[in-house]
Amino acid sequence: MNSLDLTPLYRNSVGFDRFASLIDHAFTSDTSASVYPPYNIEVLDENQYGITLALAGFSQEELDIQVEKGVLTVRGNKNAKDERKYLYHGIANRSFERKFNLADYVEVTSADLSNGLLTISLVKEIPEAMKPKSIAINQNAKAIEHQADEGQKSKKEDKAA
Repeated sequence: MNSLDLTPLYRNSVGFDRFASLIDHAFTSDTSASVYPPYNIEVLDENQYGITLALAGFSQEELDIQVEKGVLTVRGNKNAKDERKYLYHGIANRSFERKFNLADYVEVTSADLSNGLLTISLVKEIPEAMKPKSIAINQNAKAIEHQADEGQKSKKEDKAA
């Protein structure tokens, strides 16, 4: 597959390297491996999200959830050998690893396994320093500085004369 040139997109942008790597990963990843387990991503509120994975047959001890460098990783390890004889085996019961890229300031708050569904709660908490703020424009301050500078110049001219 040909590489996608994102240069025009970044002409007026700074610090979006992670975004470029996400797009590159999306175009180069193997889509057949990303089918299992099925999942939903929900917007619960303005800054709250939920990820639900269908994990029939997995116990809590067989699951591992980690967050590292903005990537949420959910792993399931099925080590037990099934001695059953199936006429039809349609329920996938295999090990897996599923990764979710998290946006800046998105944190995992909890995880719950119930009725074969793993629900992971996330919240986006933007620090106060990063929230938008209004800056007052004060024209009088420049006028005062300008008048003060003119006053000092006239005093120097008076002393020189």
